[in-house]
Amino acid sequence: MSVEKLSTPTKTSSWFDQAVQLVAIVLIVFLAKGAIAEPFYVPSGSMEPTLLIGDALLASKYPYGYSDASLPIQITLPETGRVFGAEPKRGDVVVFRWPGDRSQAWVKRVVGLPGDRIQMRQGQLFINDRAAELKPDGIGEAEDDNGSTEPAHRYIETLPGGVSHQIFKLYENGRLDNTPEVMVPQGRLFVMGDNRDNSADSRVSVRDGGVGLLPMDDLVGRADAVVGSWDLGIRGQPVWTWLSGFRLARFFTAVH
Repeated sequence: MSVEKLSTPTKTSSWFDQAVQLVAIVLIVFLAKGAIAEPFYVPSGSMEPTLLIGDALLASKYPYGYSDASLPIQITLPETGRVFGAEPKRGDVVVFRWPGDRSQAWVKRVVGLPGDRIQMRQGQLFINDRAAELKPDGIGEAEDDNGSTEPAHRYIETLPGGVSHQIFKLYENGRLDNTPEVMVPQGRLFVMGDNRDNSADSRVSVRDGGVGLLPMDDLVGRADAVVGSWDLGIRGQPVWTWLSGFRLARFFTAVH
């Protein structure tokens, strides 16, 4: 009767196989983050009430195509534009590399597309001389980066084309409530935060700490979902209470 002998792998081959598996896993994760979706964390209240400080976002990368901004690590590639590029829709919430420092990822809402004329008049958004409809929606609480809160008027804003979303207005006459009319050039976007009195967006130049007219090549992706959320204000409480800071109702919810 013949006996089949099993060969015992050497330590060297075992380590090599494990190394190959590890490299394969890293490559899969890298490609998934670079091509499909990537998580991001919301550190400020500029998109309240849509996004809260402490939200963890998932940004889909394929809707707008790819550029060096899409990569999970920051490297500068030769200027080639976007591959499989597509223009965002008005009302999309987008993640992008801040033009002032492309190591930073910011999130805002697209309100102006190439060719649009954008202006703020007494706190109301006008697109091509057409006012975005505002409907009062009660009072909310706006949180600042220090964890303090203050009451804010909440409105439902409806953009031309029918996209509706909530916004906050903290003041009657905010410093960015009246702006000159701006024509959005080709290859650029006009983006704004939903917390209209607490957002450095396209109403503010990059030199002054805002976004200016956002180059489409700086787009990372579309913010599609909140996958987790934790109230950072609870950090000042005893450690054993921190679990209560998880906002379970926001887990795995769509971004509108």
